[in-house]
Amino acid sequence: MSKHFQNRFYWLAAIVSILAIGGCAATSSPNYSEILGHAGRLEAERALDTARKPQEVIAFYGVKKGDKVADLLAGRGYYSVILSQVVAGEGTVYSTNTRERDDWSDRFKQQPFTNVRTVVGPADKVGLPQDGSLDFALTHLNYHDLPRAVRTAMNKRVLAALKKGGIYGVVDHSARAGSGDSDSNTLHRIDKQLVIEEVVGAGFKLVEEGTMLSRADDKRDFNVNKVRNQDDRFVLKFVKP
Repeated sequence: MSKHFQNRFYWLAAIVSILAIGGCAATSSPNYSEILGHAGRLEAERALDTARKPQEVIAFYGVKKGDKVADLLAGRGYYSVILSQVVAGEGTVYSTNTRERDDWSDRFKQQPFTNVRTVVGPADKVGLPQDGSLDFALTHLNYHDLPRAVRTAMNKRVLAALKKGGIYGVVDHSARAGSGDSDSNTLHRIDKQLVIEEVVGAGFKLVEEGTMLSRADDKRDFNVNKVRNQDDRFVLKFVKP
């Protein structure tokens, strides 16, 4: 090998190494310590982190910088705030509720949460883009609150909103196997198998289940609104084929 060719080889190898390092940096994991410790998060929200394990949940779903995502039935915006920082300025968060809430919409009118777009309207007509442009959508601990017909319509709108390969995450309180949605209004739980059947029926494919919120000691016989953060929760990952 000539010296000239050898030098050129090393120079090209150096460039490849730099590009590889840059690529790794671009796809590196979010800084969850910084995100969860952000001053824009309320103390009441931080107190829920131990039970909800947002770092593990978001990592399980693979949300990353630049993604276009939706937080369905966001409440005060627990996950909207977290997702806002995960997707960062290059990304967008659609935070939805069925009614206007000042404790929700006001917090997204100023930096650093201006990448959050609040959407008000019925869940079965949720105002997400229907152009297949979203990377991820999440419904967290509220799927059980919706009547079956509304859930069916919402699932179809989420399917249309997501791009091919996009992820739909459903996290909720586990009910007894075979109970369907009979405990939804009393214990505020829903049978995981019913959720799977409904979401798959809308056109999604179940690809994985997370176990980070599982509780083997939960007999699924108590109201989760009265005994808080002691229940088994399923974490389902669906994909748009």
